[in-house]
Amino acid sequence: MVNQNSARGFFLAGVALFFMATALRYPLGDLAHAGPGLFPLLLSVPLLAIALLIIVQARLSAPVPLSFNLKNIALIMLGLVAFVVGAQLVNAAVGIVLMVFIAGFAAVTYSWTRNLKIALGLIVVAYVFEHFLGLNLRLF
Repeated sequence: MVNQNSARGFFLAGVALFFMATALRYPLGDLAHAGPGLFPLLLSVPLLAIALLIIVQARLSAPVPLSFNLKNIALIMLGLVAFVVGAQLVNAAVGIVLMVFIAGFAAVTYSWTRNLKIALGLIVVAYVFEHFLGLNLRLF
């Protein structure tokens, strides 16, 4: 039996190692003058530490059998597609709202108030990225 918690840890470690290896192919620079590889490297190191903690915790706790919920996977993928289509046809805010409300159906319980709070939080983050970091997100 494959332990679900171990699988999560190994998957997360694989993602962290992939981004770490990719980041090392670019100049890192230093904290005063960051190169293009510094940000992904700084994110992948704590991600790898979290993955290792998940793996250790999985070894110390009772195993949980690995299971896949294809309906939830399909809902998450549909939410991502809805984000892209909504962002292309209208703007990124509409895409965020579509993504959150569609992906919310994958939760154990559906709550439109929770989805509204998540969508508003993501729109605020996107607004900060657009106005303070200068990203062109076509938010509104």
